[in-house]
Amino acid sequence: MEPIIHFRNADILNGENTVIYSLNMDIMPGDFVYIVGKVGSGKTSIIRTITAENHLLKGEGVAFGYNLVGIRKRDIPYLRRCLGVVFQDFQLLTDRSVEDNLAFVLKATGWKDRILIDHRISEVLEDVGMGTKAHKMPHQLSGGEQQRIAIARALLNKPSVILADEPTGNLDGETADEILQLLVDLNHNGTAIVMVTHNKAIFEKYPGRVFSCVNESCTEVVDEGIDVTL
Repeated sequence: MEPIIHFRNADILNGENTVIYSLNMDIMPGDFVYIVGKVGSGKTSIIRTITAENHLLKGEGVAFGYNLVGIRKRDIPYLRRCLGVVFQDFQLLTDRSVEDNLAFVLKATGWKDRILIDHRISEVLEDVGMGTKAHKMPHQLSGGEQQRIAIARALLNKPSVILADEPTGNLDGETADEILQLLVDLNHNGTAIVMVTHNKAIFEKYPGRVFSCVNESCTEVVDEGIDVTL
């Protein structure tokens, strides 16, 4: 199998500053990968590099066949259709219903047939256990429900990978467990998950590959006996 995301000796930037030097990382189809570290250690910058929000100027980086070094602006939307992104703060449009939030994304990514749009919205809402919430406004939903909608949004274009940036950071413990179990279930169904977190309890409870960001470096923890300090 070929990696769907590949970095080799890549320097990761945050703005103009290098936050991680010489990143080596391969994400394979169906992987569940954690990127862990303290706040400011460069975790989110890796996600932003994968989505081509941050420039990659040194080293190798390829995502879904797109070269992240010098990627053309017109190719970035096509790259982003290959992946789904889930944020800590949900980032739902507050002035429209759940259904309209999801329809907006589909139309923005080239869907035109209203029947197909409605069908796909129903599918993803059922996938995340929110099949009865299509007509709700975001403010009528709990934090956990909003995050489920955000995951549904990430699933719309059937991505090979979901990038989840601290998806449980604004949730209580019980709700966070529900969201993690949902991501685990999606992974068992074949979707790769790359999750940024600084919560050690999460990757201890839901095992996966772990990359630890510390001292301007990010390396895979290959020995399960090694204690990851956060």
